[in-house]
Amino acid sequence: MSNDTKNKGIEASLKSMDTEEFIDIHFYRPIGYRWALLFQKLGVHPNVVTIASIFIGVAAGVMFYFDNLKLNIIGMLLLIWANSYDSADGQLARLTGQKTQWGRMLDGFAGDLWFFSIYFFICLRFTVEHNWDVEKWQIVGVWLLAAFSGFICHSKQCALADYYRNIHLFFLKGKEGSELDNFKQQRELLYSTPWKNHFWWKIWLFFYGNYTRSQESMSPNFQRFMTLVKEKYGDSIPQSLRDEFRALSKPLMKYSNILTFNTRAIALFVCLFIGMPWLYFIFEITVMNVLFFYMRYRHEKISALLYNQLKSK
Repeated sequence: MSNDTKNKGIEASLKSMDTEEFIDIHFYRPIGYRWALLFQKLGVHPNVVTIASIFIGVAAGVMFYFDNLKLNIIGMLLLIWANSYDSADGQLARLTGQKTQWGRMLDGFAGDLWFFSIYFFICLRFTVEHNWDVEKWQIVGVWLLAAFSGFICHSKQCALADYYRNIHLFFLKGKEGSELDNFKQQRELLYSTPWKNHFWWKIWLFFYGNYTRSQESMSPNFQRFMTLVKEKYGDSIPQSLRDEFRALSKPLMKYSNILTFNTRAIALFVCLFIGMPWLYFIFEITVMNVLFFYMRYRHEKISALLYNQLKSK
């Protein structure tokens, strides 16, 4: 395979160059593409690759329990491996046309399980390293810090970053080129699906619907803008409006990328190398939250601007 052919193949497996990060383009996507080609030859479904990434990512978290740098490095390599599979499953789905709603939901769930394992075993490590009777308040503090970092900060940061990328893809490529979902749509799907033979699917739809509702609740100006767009144009959004939104949204994609995996992994690895993995929680609560609120402020400002322009026409 020539380099030109390989590069074209990799580009065909990407969502868009607008939404790709430097590390992904030059590291994870080339590796993921090779995994995708291998899995395609073997007839492996993308969802199987996602499930494999869950086991590898959770195993990475287990390695961070040990106060041993060699084992921690093994954990880092496992996390990199898991993320290469996370890249490969989407690339494989796009190459083979096997994109499914199950895959979309499972992909997001995989990353949550990786980091749940990471938080849990870092806290457990801290608990074992300190005497419970002497330093009880410190141990409780770290568990509370992890809970706030993971369930509040991390979840909201990743949810909104994912939402903004799919909004950008919607205006760039249309409905077929994005995975932009909404709460109303998911609830209609939930209520129209019978319980018989669909128990787990309905449970999944319930929680995924709540996920989309949380995304919408964090973006009121965009919801107002999108409602007006649908009222005026339905599914036939003018190309000029698509181009204008894309131009304003594109500079924010770097923040949505920072708030996903790579920056988190680098910060986590640094904290592990210096022997203080619990510092990662503080990084998420401070640095990542500042970026989160700035990204949200900018996106909401863009949405309000476009809403006012469209309203005046």
